[in-house]
Amino acid sequence: MTDELKIALVDDQCLCRKGLSELLSRCYGFNVLGAVGTLEELRALVAQRPDLLILDLRMKPMDGLGMLEQIRADGCEIPALILTMSDSEIDLGNAIRAGARGYLLKDMAPEEVVDAIRRVAAGELVVAPSMTVKMIDMLRGDQSDAEPKNSLKLLTEREREILQLLSRGESNKAIAQTLSISYDTVKQHVRHILNKLNLSSRVKAAVLFAKEQGVTLSEEEPRR
Repeated sequence: MTDELKIALVDDQCLCRKGLSELLSRCYGFNVLGAVGTLEELRALVAQRPDLLILDLRMKPMDGLGMLEQIRADGCEIPALILTMSDSEIDLGNAIRAGARGYLLKDMAPEEVVDAIRRVAAGELVVAPSMTVKMIDMLRGDQSDAEPKNSLKLLTEREREILQLLSRGESNKAIAQTLSISYDTVKQHVRHILNKLNLSSRVKAAVLFAKEQGVTLSEEEPRR
C-alpha cells in the first residue's frame, strides 16, 4: 500500500456520503475515490482498486453485507469495514463472519473514526469501543464449543505459515506472492485451515492463532 490510502465509501444516504467524504478528504493521507449508494456503482469503484471499502449496514435495496458478499463473489479481496448506526450484537457477528475488518458506529467522534480507519488499513480488526466486549464475548462463545484444545496442532507446517500471514491481515493474493504459490492454492489452504479448526471465518482463525502465540486481544484494540 502507498502512503496515500485510497477509500471507497458506500452509503445510500446522500448526506452521510457527503459528510464522511468531506471529513476524510480533509485528513492527510486519505484519497476518497468516490462515495456511492448502489452495488453497480460500488463495482465501478472497485475497478479503481481502492485500498479500503467503508460500507453502511442498513441500505436499500441491498444492505452493506449483501454488497460485500457480491463483490467477494466477484473475486474482490479489498479490506472492508462497516460504519453503521446499529449496535446490535447480531449485526456485529454477521459483519465479522462476513470478513469485515472493522465495525464502527456513526455516533463515534470524527477523530475516533479516522483513527479506526487507519488501524483497519494497517491490518487490525477494530470495533467501536462500545462494541468490543460484545465482540470478544461472541468470539469466545463461538470458539468454546467448536474448538478442541490445541486444535492448531492439526495444521500442516504450510497451513500454519499461511495462518500466520492471515493473522497479519494479508490477503490471499499477497500470501500467494510471499510464498511463491498460486492464488488458487492459497484459497484451498485457507479452506482446509477453516475446516480443520471448525471455524467459519478467517478472523476467528487469526484470533485463535494469536491466543496460541500469547498475543492478548485487549478490549480496546482487538487485532486481526
